[in-house]
Amino acid sequence: MANTYTQLYIQFVFGVKYRAHLIHPDWEVALHKYMTGIVQNHGHKMIAINGMPDHIHVFVGLHTTQSIADLMRITKGESSEWVNANKLVEGGFRWQGGYGAFSYSRSSLKNVYNYIMNQKEHHARVSFLKEYRAMLEEFEIDYDEQYIFKEPM
Repeated sequence: MANTYTQLYIQFVFGVKYRAHLIHPDWEVALHKYMTGIVQNHGHKMIAINGMPDHIHVFVGLHTTQSIADLMRITKGESSEWVNANKLVEGGFRWQGGYGAFSYSRSSLKNVYNYIMNQKEHHARVSFLKEYRAMLEEFEIDYDEQYIFKEPM
């Protein structure tokens, strides 16, 4: 759209269904590349993507032609289909319902990028649930404990 200028940076955080540790190091990078393609094919800019066996962080320069909800529905759905079509896990793969979406200013790009790219080191010290609650609290997001991600069963 002519004369529309934006600068929107969003970090998405979402987990594997039941917080199962299904994202395996053998195919994690391929999953990240596939998800990057989805994001970029919809006109957004992938800034960083990384995660753990049970969750993922996706940092995007958001284009205004698509809603956050549509981007997440498509990204989560198509990446689940990719994992399943390639038979990368037994019994099927799904992302947990919902996601966190956190906005940042341009001055925060480097810090958020480094944080996401260092997830393995970060989670050696801090659990995913502690991290997620801290993000919700830092951004002053009201949440209902019954809907927060749960410890794996």
